[in-house]
Amino acid sequence: MLQTHTIIEQTFRQESGRVLATLISSLRDFELAEDVFHDALVVALERWPHDGIPHNPGAWITTTARRKAIDRLRRDQNFAAKQQLLAELTAPDETEMDEIPDERLKLIFTCCHPALSPEAQVALTLRTLCGLDTAVIASAFLVPMPTMAQRLVRAQRKIKQAGIPYRVPPLELLAERLDAVLTVIYLIFNEGYIASSGDSLVRQELCQEAIRLARILTGLLADDPTLDENAEALGLLALMLLHDGRRAARLSPAGELVLLEEQDRSLWDKTQINEGIAILERALPMRQAGPYQIQAAIAALHGQATTPAETDWTQIAALYGRLYHFQPTPVIALNQAVAVAMAEGPMKGLALLEKLGQSDVLQNYHLYHAARADLLRRAGWYTAAAEAYAIALELTQNKVERSFLQRRLREAEALANE
Repeated sequence: MLQTHTIIEQTFRQESGRVLATLISSLRDFELAEDVFHDALVVALERWPHDGIPHNPGAWITTTARRKAIDRLRRDQNFAAKQQLLAELTAPDETEMDEIPDERLKLIFTCCHPALSPEAQVALTLRTLCGLDTAVIASAFLVPMPTMAQRLVRAQRKIKQAGIPYRVPPLELLAERLDAVLTVIYLIFNEGYIASSGDSLVRQELCQEAIRLARILTGLLADDPTLDENAEALGLLALMLLHDGRRAARLSPAGELVLLEEQDRSLWDKTQINEGIAILERALPMRQAGPYQIQAAIAALHGQATTPAETDWTQIAALYGRLYHFQPTPVIALNQAVAVAMAEGPMKGLALLEKLGQSDVLQNYHLYHAARADLLRRAGWYTAAAEAYAIALELTQNKVERSFLQRRLREAEALANE
């Protein structure tokens, strides 16, 4: 029974984006697609323990969800208006999941329609494509969960009521949605690279999905004779490859978080890091500077340093300063302050953090307090460091990060009591 439930959970995590995209494509209704998808998962929980795991779980979920949709449409008050859709859904379909056309890129462009606000575009894509729950998305946006829930409902209704088409837009309209699409892919990767909640620090399937979508997108732009390569799309792909190349060293064999300066760099995927650097070098000569290329340049400096001591923190701090001009957010300023601390000493970084701490946003951001605690520890102020670690711990939802902060808190308390 436990193994069956685990497989159902894995199916949800790994196939939810693809299954939902396929259902939305055929049903043209976000709410109905989500409802029947979850209905199908309930059926799986009931049947699979007795009938066994199907050969292709994703295809089984898709077929079952379609049948649930047919049942709902037949009970709908507007039954007559649904006849064409019913005919399409009830047509014989014996294809395997691997043979179903991939609809995820269409789903991203649908969610990123300019009729929706930028925040709604990103949130809706994370909800439908990645299967992230509302609480996780709200955490990523640093907004209350009820606010995010209302935003998602409004976005879904607007797509339905406005008849927004489910497609990759015509070439002449593609550019106006590209920034939103890149933002979505970036946030998918971020949630995979540092999960905002749960037992795992890394959700590898989300990292791989984001990289795959970025490859599709950059390939579309490069291969179509009427389009030009986009430097920021390439920069994003490079950034994700560079970060993901360090994934194997981010956790100890016991599953504990390992900070960048303590990582075993022999575990880094040099092939992937070199690919990321090569893609970045392809983008930079286009002279279309943007935040993804700057972040990729920062990641490349980390990836090229064979030891922590070789890291060019001065250049990294300068790059964060340039990034701030594109994205003047407290989080970017926080990263720059940490880089300055690594280049010029913890006291300089702490002075910058004290100014940033006046922001309400950062007061509720666990990484601000974790960064401040680390600099206080480096400066030898262990009691203050312990207090900051305790605040960070209280704000952290991820189990792996909590374990790391608890360990640091104990170390700081022990040093303070010596």
